[in-house]
Amino acid sequence: MVNYKDLGLVNTRDMFARAIKGGYAIPAFNFNNMEQLQAIIKASVETKSPVILQVSKGARNYANQTLLRYMAEGAVAYAKELGCEHPEIVLHLDHGDSFELCKSCVDLGFSSVMIDGSHLPYEENVALTKKVVEYAHQYDVTVEGELGVLAGVEDEVSADHHTYTNPEEVIDFATRTGCDSLAISIGTSHGAYKFKPEQCHVDPATGRLVPPPLAFEVLDAVMEKLPGFPIVLHGSSSVPQEYVDMINQYGGKLDAAIGIPEEELRKAAKSAVCKINIDSDSRLAMTAAVRKVFVEKPAEFDPRKYLGPARDEMEKMYKHKIINVLGSDNKLAQC
Repeated sequence: MVNYKDLGLVNTRDMFARAIKGGYAIPAFNFNNMEQLQAIIKASVETKSPVILQVSKGARNYANQTLLRYMAEGAVAYAKELGCEHPEIVLHLDHGDSFELCKSCVDLGFSSVMIDGSHLPYEENVALTKKVVEYAHQYDVTVEGELGVLAGVEDEVSADHHTYTNPEEVIDFATRTGCDSLAISIGTSHGAYKFKPEQCHVDPATGRLVPPPLAFEVLDAVMEKLPGFPIVLHGSSSVPQEYVDMINQYGGKLDAAIGIPEEELRKAAKSAVCKINIDSDSRLAMTAAVRKVFVEKPAEFDPRKYLGPARDEMEKMYKHKIINVLGSDNKLAQC
């Protein structure tokens, strides 16, 4: 048993309470390797932002669960080395799909876990979430549940269509499960292809596809039912057109890749949405930078010479999200 506090990590409870009160959202960035982790920590330290390091089931298998523990401990030490004496770093399981997986993460030093039973019948979702909560809370690990289904594909998580969260269920779900935060569905979507072209309209000024608006009426209804309760948005990458264009310019093929407009995420961040998940934007930034090096320097074979620029591009993107979208800069309890 590894206690996350011994690794220098924190859970989400205090940072979420401050985020709701302050009208901003905590960045939840997925990572799979060292370069992504370096970029996340450097961006969060330089902007003085709390940060959630998210690990999916697939990322856990890819990186190795033991290495992840030491990477998280190293992330805290790296933040301090960069000059942040009191970093607020969460290691979070994203889309845990079983009690066993969540328990394993708690036992290995995660400070927060998500149990995603949204694909199950309601009562089964309640029972599974409650079981995870009861185990995790023994070790002061916070738990995120989910109601509603997001469309799209990300790692092992996939669905063909949205099922918006039913606001009439949220009080019962939160009360019976005891979860610390709730992921809801209001039209965000996993992956870089969040919407089909026929769902969008064309901006006459730019000629680009514009996605349908998020269902803020659902969010408002949830907030009315659960005032002050931490709400989470998954599938919130913006799929920046600059990265899509770069990837296509340097030999890639991303057709009709569409994300969530940043102005809608800014609006959400000012509400009870206190955690916003971003994964695809990091993948796009990394891939765009790597492809650029491969095309411009075809003789290059030193991984540092293409992963270094990729790391720099991701850091720039993370800083932009923290400062200009989520508003979590300068929000550490102590610097």
